[in-house]
Amino acid sequence: MRGCCAFVRGNGCCGAKADAIPTNKAMLLQIYVAMKAMPWYCALPSLSEYMIENGWTKCYDRVSEVGWLPHLLYLSLYLVFVEFGIYWMHRELHDIKPLYKYLHATHHIYNKQNTLSPFAGLAFHPVDGILQAVPHVIALFIIPTHFTTHVGLLFLEAVWTANIHDCIHGKLWPVMGAGYHTIHHTTYRHNYGHYTIWMDWMLGTLRDPSDEEGKKVM
Repeated sequence: MRGCCAFVRGNGCCGAKADAIPTNKAMLLQIYVAMKAMPWYCALPSLSEYMIENGWTKCYDRVSEVGWLPHLLYLSLYLVFVEFGIYWMHRELHDIKPLYKYLHATHHIYNKQNTLSPFAGLAFHPVDGILQAVPHVIALFIIPTHFTTHVGLLFLEAVWTANIHDCIHGKLWPVMGAGYHTIHHTTYRHNYGHYTIWMDWMLGTLRDPSDEEGKKVM
């Protein structure tokens, strides 16, 4: 595991130094925390599917029921809502002290580049992980949503959260990539956003990795 991280980071993908590689012990601990939480993570999609099947939400089965143009519009609204919801959920997990102490602090023990890896992406207190996915479910009651798309986006959450913890800054604007999220783990007060930088930019919590690189050069 450590060899894979060393190869990827050491090939200049994010400018990481050789000592910025997590140990096998650290990664195994992250896997352990994530696997303990995994059964609980399944509770939210199970609940959302139950509510969908009972007709309590605005979900629809087939794109043909609404047409492609409305479908794409609804999807855009869904993603905007999720971006907004996850930003504020994440920020409140920092700002409300008991939530941070008893929930989010479990994830933030990984607060240096040499303790971050894709395995840290799912290493949360289970209630924390569920809370950060709740906007996906709330959206179902407000915005007409294609069922398969909803399930696919929930799956994408797992892939995305692993990706933003690998310390490889892809520099694809306006994506909230790993470079931004690494800063979040080291400062605690910046880059709360999810897929994009928009919420942080609008609310003054954005810190750009390029600025950090400039400080190091100086």
